[in-house]
Amino acid sequence: MNTHVEVREFDSNPLDAAEALSFVDAAGNGAGSLFVGVVRNLNQGRKVRAVSYDVFAPLAEQGFAEICSEAQQKWGDDLRLYVAHAKGRLQVGDISIVLAAGSPHRAEAFAACRYLIEEIKTRSPIWKQEHYMDGDSDWVKGHALCGHD
Repeated sequence: MNTHVEVREFDSNPLDAAEALSFVDAAGNGAGSLFVGVVRNLNQGRKVRAVSYDVFAPLAEQGFAEICSEAQQKWGDDLRLYVAHAKGRLQVGDISIVLAAGSPHRAEAFAACRYLIEEIKTRSPIWKQEHYMDGDSDWVKGHALCGHD
């Protein structure tokens, strides 16, 4: 199997970048690309204290698998892909998503990893609630890269 997709309860089993790189490693691969998304302390001028992710895991995992299949169609069946997204409440600095792509060549690994994050941010049924330092909170829509990361 060349893909691993999951939604993981953060409080019982935090995401691990080393696990992702280990999965995409293969004897024929000369490249591994990794993306790690973390909760940041500032978003659109507001100081963030924490983030809660609500995810219907079966539907999200099905979507992750479809996106991985699309990437393999674009950049080759030998592409190994790993997608894990956290569910639950995360503090600033906690890892919310880990993506990895392993490939014989770096161009494909970089492109596939970028494709995964952009598609997941726009297509996946993941709801994100930001909790701010002032005590307020808002649900935030996922989006593709739009001039800032």
